[in-house]
Amino acid sequence: MNEEKGPLDRPTAVEYAAWFKALADATRVQIVSLLARRGAPMSVGEIVAAVEVGQSTVSAHLKVLSEVRFVLVDRVGTAAFYRINTACVECFPSAADLVMGRPAPSPPACAPPSGDAR
Repeated sequence: MNEEKGPLDRPTAVEYAAWFKALADATRVQIVSLLARRGAPMSVGEIVAAVEVGQSTVSAHLKVLSEVRFVLVDRVGTAAFYRINTACVECFPSAADLVMGRPAPSPPACAPPSGDAR
C-alpha cells in the first residue's frame, strides 16, 4: 500500500479542479476528444457537424475549454481554427491517479507559448 502522503499542492489542485470542471459536460468531453483524436485544427462548423449540437452551443463550450487552455485558437483572417493543447493532454492526470494517490504527471505547465491565441 502507498505510504501516507499529503495532498497535492494548492496551485496544482486548483488547476486540476478547473480542468475537471471544464470537462463536467458531455459535449465538452466530445469536443476535447474530437480535437485530440483529429490532431489538426478544426473550424466551428466542422466541430458542429461532428458533435451534432448548435453553433452557439459549440462556441460557448469552446470558450470554456479555451479558458482552461485545453483548446487553443488559431486565427487566419476572419476564420478561427481550434486545436487541442497537446501540453494539457500530456500532463492531464487520470482521475484514478489522483484519487488513489498514484504519482501524477508533472504539475501542469499548459500555458500556451507566447503569441499563441487562446
